[in-house]
Amino acid sequence: MYRFLIFIAVLLSLQLPGLAQEPQAEPAISVESDTVSDAEIETRLQDIFQEIESLESVEIDVTSGVVTLSGITANADAAARAETLAERVTGVVAVENEIERDLTISRRVTPAFDAVQTRLNAFIRHLPLYGLALAVFAAIFMAGWLLSRLNWFWRTLAPNRFVAELLSTSITFVFFIFAVIAALTLLDATALLSTLLGAAGVLGLAIGFAVKDTIENYVASIMLSIRQPFQPNDHVVINDQEGRVIRLTSRATVLMTLDGNHLRIPNSAVFKGNILNYSRNPERRFTFLLGIDPEQDALGALALGKARLEALEFVLTDPGPVTIIDEIGESTTNLFYAAWIDQRKNDFGKSRSAAIAAVKDELEANGFSLPDPSYRISIKGGAALPTQPVSAIVQETDDTSAPDEHPHPRPAPEAAPDTSPDTSIEKRVEEERREQGETDLLTEGGQSEI
Repeated sequence: MYRFLIFIAVLLSLQLPGLAQEPQAEPAISVESDTVSDAEIETRLQDIFQEIESLESVEIDVTSGVVTLSGITANADAAARAETLAERVTGVVAVENEIERDLTISRRVTPAFDAVQTRLNAFIRHLPLYGLALAVFAAIFMAGWLLSRLNWFWRTLAPNRFVAELLSTSITFVFFIFAVIAALTLLDATALLSTLLGAAGVLGLAIGFAVKDTIENYVASIMLSIRQPFQPNDHVVINDQEGRVIRLTSRATVLMTLDGNHLRIPNSAVFKGNILNYSRNPERRFTFLLGIDPEQDALGALALGKARLEALEFVLTDPGPVTIIDEIGESTTNLFYAAWIDQRKNDFGKSRSAAIAAVKDELEANGFSLPDPSYRISIKGGAALPTQPVSAIVQETDDTSAPDEHPHPRPAPEAAPDTSPDTSIEKRVEEERREQGETDLLTEGGQSEI
């Protein structure tokens, strides 16, 4: 049995060399005739090396198919390339590479100078094309710049000053992009153009995320300049901040508070916030509450108060005053009074103050009392004490003298109160606006939209 296995092993050993695949050689370089001689190999290699600048100085000697390469090359890569080419020639048995590297400084520096000279010559040849591309770029860009300077055109196209400036700036940028594209197209640098556009897209995305808040504020400025929810010197309340509008800039809304202080609110907060404009409607209503004794005639007090409000010169008759019972409190019946005034002729605070005083005096003159808070004290196991106002208790404690049996007479009516508008803050705002400062995006006398 073992003899049979030995026989099979011998057969496989004889077949395996034939099954092994020889490495695929590179295509051979053929010569003109079928019979290859040393002279033909030498001639073929010389013709090849003469076409390659780095191998021109290589010397070739062929004996019995053995190629000997000698001479000098600039670097080792050139010597290796010469050896590779020699091995590919048909009829070559072996290659002896005796090529030496040229280490002289002149041979090292000369190729660099030659490369610089070649590039300089190419640049000189392209100078007319560069000049044409530059001229086209300058012509397109100057056209856009001149068009952006036509302020009357942009003001006509967009009456809003901020939008007009935005359009003029955008047209300059658009013409600049067109000028760059035209110049690079003339120079046949479309690949560079694609690279620049891709880099600009990535850079723009990165900058957009970095300055998101600034961009949001800028967009809000554009929208506010278009909508104009307030006018200069309007009395507004923005996100619980009250004051008069000085100006709207590209970054913030500037207010002067009623205390005379400057307040800057970012336009993004203004655009997204709540805006209460007191100046939009010249007619404004004031309200107040007065409390009378619960046992007194509330409807009669309402009628007296309404008649007194109607008699005031600064109170409008259309719409007229409104009076209602607001609620029954612990010790008083609260009466609600409301009346309208014209803010252009009367100050809101002064008018409300004068109306409260007038109605209060009218009620007291007609026997209505505006009592202090009172308390009922109950003693366990005893009768409840009578209800008395706090002021009465204090008076009984501090003053044991007999009450005044002669009440004070009704005071004589005084002259009409001064309710003229307080223009001190308005004048300061006008002074601020006359000063040279930031550009105001609000349009004087323009239509407001809320």
